[in-house]
Amino acid sequence: MSRLTKTSLMLAIFFALDKGLGILRQVVIARQFGLSAELDAYNAANNIPDLLFALISGGSLAIAFIPVLSEVLTQHGRESAWRLFSRIANLAFMVTGVLALAVALLARPMVGWELGIAPGFNESQQELVITLMRLNLIATLLFSISGLVMAGLQANQHFFLPAMAPLLYNLGQIFGALILVPQKNYVLGSVTFPALGLGVYGLVYGVILGAVLHLVIQVPGLIIYRFRWIPEIGLRTPSVQKVLRLMGPRLVTMLIIQLIFIVRDNLASRLPSGAVTALAYGWMIQQVPETLLGTALGTAILPTLSEQVAIRDWGRFQETVENAVKVILSLTIPVCCILAVGLRPLLVFAFGFEPQGTDLLLWVTRGFLLGLTGHALLEVAARSFYAQQDAITPLFAALVNITIYIVVGSRLFRPVGAAGISLTDALAFTSQAAFLLFLLRFFPNIKTKIWRKLKEHFLCISSDCQQMRFKGLSEQVPGIQLKLGNTIYRALLGAGLGGLMTFAVLMGIGDNLWGSIVGMLLGGCLALLFILPELRIMLKL
Repeated sequence: MSRLTKTSLMLAIFFALDKGLGILRQVVIARQFGLSAELDAYNAANNIPDLLFALISGGSLAIAFIPVLSEVLTQHGRESAWRLFSRIANLAFMVTGVLALAVALLARPMVGWELGIAPGFNESQQELVITLMRLNLIATLLFSISGLVMAGLQANQHFFLPAMAPLLYNLGQIFGALILVPQKNYVLGSVTFPALGLGVYGLVYGVILGAVLHLVIQVPGLIIYRFRWIPEIGLRTPSVQKVLRLMGPRLVTMLIIQLIFIVRDNLASRLPSGAVTALAYGWMIQQVPETLLGTALGTAILPTLSEQVAIRDWGRFQETVENAVKVILSLTIPVCCILAVGLRPLLVFAFGFEPQGTDLLLWVTRGFLLGLTGHALLEVAARSFYAQQDAITPLFAALVNITIYIVVGSRLFRPVGAAGISLTDALAFTSQAAFLLFLLRFFPNIKTKIWRKLKEHFLCISSDCQQMRFKGLSEQVPGIQLKLGNTIYRALLGAGLGGLMTFAVLMGIGDNLWGSIVGMLLGGCLALLFILPELRIMLKL
């Protein structure tokens, strides 16, 4: 197996463990709170802190940061790369602190405003959202550093400790759910856990503990790679300016993506109690295969694509993107179909909801699963542009996403309910991925010429900046010709037959947990027979 394949598989294993712990955490929480107004408030309270993390040091800065850090590391060595890291980390922490203070002060209007987080909640729910949101900002401050540490280690081609960090984050939250929340001692087999009786506030304290562990586990990696912190920002240094120029459009892109979650909960808060939580759980379930198949590959592939762009090896760049798209299509389409057929008994076993609540969660999850392929493709498509240090194109694609989300979601959520919102999510994110792949194939040269002029006028201040930033773009970037062959047809055939196999087993064994597990395993094995070429490609990525 190639280094990229080994890294992808390692990340997939760690992501699987992380998602397993995440599901365990949500099961424990669900069995304590059910589809309750209190849990709706907790889920809604996460939106703004999650937004800050995503903008400052999560998806925004990290993805804009890795290509530049990889370039500095390749051309100038590790000492220069860590100097850049320190400057960006210092800046991220300061900005996060200022924004967190602003959110804490403005929490009340953010929650109750008609276009805010939860205008449909009653007054007591809104007060709970405000308090929980302010507490969550402590974890956001910790993540402002921890998220960048992940990016720094990944740029050094070290993925092990960053992959472990989410596991410890989940363990911290599980500690909160098992020990800090309950009024009575939680018993698992022969083990009895102490109960501190903090209620829903215990969930937030568990998040803070998880954030501490998320940071601490990565510190040995900084020591191994000889990290040295410097107390400066250096806004005028070329490398910092390059990160900030990439971050600007990426920040707006992530803002749009996070606004989608706020729009989702805004619409769901107007539906009957439990809709917000059902959407949160449905999203979590869909994110399990998406993370294992899309995020793992996308995370591993970004440093490689960045290196290929840095040395202008467009042939290997195209081959890497094309193979990644084939692998994602061949895996996600069958997984979507098989999960949609066999999921219900697993939901009954895990969450223990009443039949009406189980049906709500099932249809919401099926809506999200329809967008599984789109979400996974987006992981690769967006990184193909960020590797080229092009953050403008994904920004335009995100605008397409949120436009579809608002227009379609506002029409579907009342007649279809929460499932209409998850269907909207599938349509919007799939459209975004398709739009990016379309531009990657057909309009790279037109895009480069037009948007280079826009960047020269709006994103660069000095002539030195323009000369440095656009030296690489003076050459024509070739279009990526995605030759997919019959990958899609075989994936659809495998999905159809795998879904039929799962359904047949459920009818034969019974609509129960064992029927679901056996049916999905047999359906998955049958589907794999149709995508063997893509599996061989995955091993050679």
